[in-house]
Formats: sequence, C-alpha cells, structure tokens
Amino acid sequence: MGANAGPDLNRQEDTIMPIETTRSAAKRTWTLPPLILHPFSDANGPGRLVESSRASLMLQGLLPSGDTSKDDLERRLLDGRYCEIRMLFYVGRDLMRWIEQCQEYVDTNLDLADKGYKFQSFAAYLVDNPPARVVAKLKQWGVADYRAIFQRALALNTVLADVPERDAFSAEFVRHYYRYADHLFLCRQHSTVFPELPAEDFDFDLFASGEYARILAKEWE
Repeated sequence: MGANAGPDLNRQEDTIMPIETTRSAAKRTWTLPPLILHPFSDANGPGRLVESSRASLMLQGLLPSGDTSKDDLERRLLDGRYCEIRMLFYVGRDLMRWIEQCQEYVDTNLDLADKGYKFQSFAAYLVDNPPARVVAKLKQWGVADYRAIFQRALALNTVLADVPERDAFSAEFVRHYYRYADHLFLCRQHSTVFPELPAEDFDFDLFASGEYARILAKEWE
C-alpha cells in the first residue's frame, strides 16, 4: 500500500475505538436543586449567645464572675443554648426541604431513579462532601464549622415538629443539646443501609433567601 493510502481498518490502532472510549468515559455532573437558607430573625439572639458564652466561661472559672450568682450564670447559659436550639431548628427546616427536593429530583430522573439514594445519602453528601464553592461561601458568611451546624440542624428536625417553649426541655438537655444532637444525627444515618452520592458526580449552589429572590427577580425582568 502506498504512502498516501488511507488507514488499514483491520489494524486496531487505526480504528475509531479510542474516540468512542473517550466519549463513554466522560461523566455527567448532575445539578441538584439549590440550597436556600433563610435568616432566623431574633433581635435578642446575638446578645444571648454572647452572654451564654461568657456565662459558660465564668462557670468554668475561666473568667471572673464578680457578684453574679451561680444561678444567674446558669440561667444565662441555658437561655443562650435554647436560642441556639431555635436557630438550628430553623436552619434544619431549610436543609430538610432541600433534601426532599433532591429526593424528588432523583426519583423522577430515569438515569438516577434506580440508584437507591435515600435521605441519608443526601445528608451525608451535605455534611461531608459539599461542593468546594459552597464551603467557600459558608466561610465568607462566617460559618466555619458547617458540618456540626448541618448535622445538628438535621438532628433537631428529626425529633421536633416545632420548637417547644424553653420550659418544655429539661435543663440537662438544653445544657448539652449539641451532644444529643450529634448522636441523633448518627443514629438516623446508621438506621439503614444507603448508597453514597459520588461527590464528583453531583453539584449544587447555595444562596441566602434574599440573594436568591434578587436572582429570580432579574430573570423575570
């Protein structure tokens, strides 16, 4: 065969197989619904949290308590912890809504419906493997330990339909709620076998509710 002759299609290296292999190896990234977080409005919240932190340090002897009684310090500590419970509960509502939307998304997608993804799949993805830009945005908002916040928020929504009044909780629970919440989250995660979402195959965006409303308004103009 001459130098200008075409490729020999009987030779494997001259076939188009490598091109087809490249195409089949390409992965699709599935974009999940955006996670929209609403602000929790409580004018006294920040002040209570600061007072609670100071009271905790005073009770531990790490700050001078002055003339403040132990009972008053305990009250300040519990008031702040209860405020944290309320804030986390409402964050959890947004997270639960997002997981429900994700579940609906995969259940109605022919390519994903048979994967068996469950609540626990999305909870683990959100807590352990969110997209890097979501983590960066949370840090811009001042949310450093988002894992603890997300798992405790989900845990509280597992056991509470609404936030009871302060007196409905025992002082023991309010004081150490975060420990109970961490175990509650793990309890629900371990209550069933579930497939994990490959982090490299999924993506989603994070918005504050006001930010998302402005985006929608621009799209409607």
